[in-house]
Amino acid sequence: MFYIGISGWTYPGWRGVFYPDDLPQRLELEYASKELRSIEINGTHYGLQRPKSYLSWYERTPKGFRFSVKAHRYITHIKRLSDVEVPIANFFASGVLALREKLGPFLWQFPPSFKYDHKRMEDFFSLLPQTTTAAARLARKNDLGTKDRIWLKPGTHRKLQHCIEIRNPSFMLPEFFTQMRKYNVAFVFADTAKRWPYAEDITGDFIYMRLHGDAKLYVNGYTETALKRWAKRMKSWSEGRQVTDAKTLTSRRLGSRKKKDVYVYFDNDSKVKAPRDAKRLRELLHS
Repeated sequence: MFYIGISGWTYPGWRGVFYPDDLPQRLELEYASKELRSIEINGTHYGLQRPKSYLSWYERTPKGFRFSVKAHRYITHIKRLSDVEVPIANFFASGVLALREKLGPFLWQFPPSFKYDHKRMEDFFSLLPQTTTAAARLARKNDLGTKDRIWLKPGTHRKLQHCIEIRNPSFMLPEFFTQMRKYNVAFVFADTAKRWPYAEDITGDFIYMRLHGDAKLYVNGYTETALKRWAKRMKSWSEGRQVTDAKTLTSRRLGSRKKKDVYVYFDNDSKVKAPRDAKRLRELLHS
């Protein structure tokens, strides 16, 4: 399955480009979720949300829609994975499980200054809950305080997915990719106009892509040729096949041959062309 979408959905520049001029802002999520199959929630990166927000997002989106959730930067950028069991518990207690079957992968993004440390990453991976039941159990260790900020219901027992986006070259070691495979954590294929490291090693049972721009970071839209190239690669990955010209660091090029869900989010051209590119890629894949 292809889940093609955008990173966030509230941007003034989309008025008259993606959203109709007369569309009330309160209906932007409803509109975007009918045009695209998935959205990456990035507000969760800058501050913990509340259960009522997740419940609202669930109710306002159609059946079969998926949200990916960008993890709180307090864990990755401020604490830098040091003593983070309670902060991670707070994140999972904040309402993410209220998305139920619409909950897709969790994105853990690390800053350019964060360097690879095997033990620190091992400790972090071991804390990540692999199921909704485990997430609810971990969430009970929260220190959020008031009940309106806490959601501890696991819902139907489901597997959870995690992915890592790195921006420091010290991570580009076979050791790190082997470590991710051990915990079924996907390495994010992040197109960043060559500003940050890029690889296409398949380390999880799903694929996660972030397209920030191929010529200039956060500036340009994607050409038809570029989108067709991505569509071709995504088709191979979804079928459990590695592309012949894959840029990889490990000898285990193919990973599992099982079919894989592919999540891709456009975060390019100061957000203006992202919806257009997402819609066109979806058309190319007949998704």
